[in-house]
Amino acid sequence: MNKQLEIFETTQRLTPLSPDAGSLKVLIACEFSGIVREAFRAKGWNAWSCDLLDTEIPGQHYRGDVLDIINDGWDLMIAHPPCTHLAVSGARWFKSKLKEQAKALEFVRFLMNASIPRIAIENPISIISTRIRKPDQIIQPWQFGHGETKATCLWLKNLPKLKPTNVVDGREQRIHKMPPSGNRWKERSRTYIGIADAMATQWTAAANDGISSDPPADLPATQAGRAGTR
Repeated sequence: MNKQLEIFETTQRLTPLSPDAGSLKVLIACEFSGIVREAFRAKGWNAWSCDLLDTEIPGQHYRGDVLDIINDGWDLMIAHPPCTHLAVSGARWFKSKLKEQAKALEFVRFLMNASIPRIAIENPISIISTRIRKPDQIIQPWQFGHGETKATCLWLKNLPKLKPTNVVDGREQRIHKMPPSGNRWKERSRTYIGIADAMATQWTAAANDGISSDPPADLPATQAGRAGTR
């Protein structure tokens, strides 16, 4: 078992459920690991993950297309759209996959425009920034207790930016240095536990307190206000 998952499961067995969120519903779209889902479950959310793959951590999981359930009355969605055709780390292949990129961007726009009050889209440095809009925030694992580097962009709707919870030493490029393998993409796509916990803690508080986000960085305030109320 992946060491991060092993530590997470042990922690969750020792952590009682919190009543913080009441009956709020959160959808973790495009997540097979269950890490973010379980972080929200521990805060009392009715938390579901969704992916074309089975969940690695047993729990509430819909195996199938997120389009099947996206209109089921969620209070919050955190989405991790596939980055294969979007991440700038694969820029040298961009010219040969324009159709795939267009389809991937269409999916991202669909997620961003979903009729859900609060939305977070997570992706690495990608063409989402230039083809749709700049991210509201870029975070690193070392800000949340993991001594590694992996720039992660967040596009936020009615959510505050994450505040670092545990800045640590270490800037290991573990993900970048992984040798090629059949499961490399899985290791690269799992959310760090410290980041998942920060999302659950801070965005639970935001949902309960009615806190929203600042206007997106590249939209005028009037347009940003309209974008946040779709």
